[in-house]
Parts: sequence; C-alpha cells; structure tokens
Amino acid sequence: MTQQAAALQTYNNELVTCIEEMCSKRTELNCQIQKEEAEKEQLQDDIRLLSEKLSRVNESLAQRLAARATFDRTIAETEAAYTKILESSQSLLSVLKQEAGNLSKATEPRRKEH
Repeated sequence: MTQQAAALQTYNNELVTCIEEMCSKRTELNCQIQKEEAEKEQLQDDIRLLSEKLSRVNESLAQRLAARATFDRTIAETEAAYTKILESSQSLLSVLKQEAGNLSKATEPRRKEH
C-alpha cells in the first residue's frame, strides 16, 4: 500500500505542478492579451484622429481647388477681354490714321495744273 500511496503522491505532485504551469502560462497569455488590446485601442484612436484630419484636409483641398478654378476662369476671361481691347485699339488706330491721312489731303493746298 505504501507503494500505491507513493505513486499516488507522485501523480498528485505532477498534477499540481502541471496545473501551476498552466495557471502561469494563462497569466502570461492574459498579460499579452491586455497589451494587445491596449495597442488595438491606441491604433483605433489613431485611426479615428487620422480620419478626422483626412476629412479636414479634404474639405480644405476642395475649397482651394474651387478657388483655383475661380482664379483660372477669371484670368481666362480677363485675358480674353484684354485681347479684344487690343484688337479694338488696333482697329481704332488704323481708322484714326486713315482719317488723319484723309484730313491731311483735304487741307493741303491744291496744286495748279499746267
């Protein structure tokens, strides 16, 4: 019977050791889980902050793109109007020179023909 008691005691000791090792591994695993959950929360917070920042940048970018389009349209319209003014000025100058030439001819003394 003492052999059986000794064997039983050995099995009991091994069982207790196995249970303690499993508890220790579970505690270690639980620490790793807690660390990863904290990292996950931090990453989710970072994602939320970056998403908000991206949204603000997109809004700002859209406003700036609209402003640039307005500048482009205004510049194009102004250049077109300026080109028309130049063409009108050139036409006016041409007409003025022609009229000045006609006036000069009209005011010159007439030559006597022989």
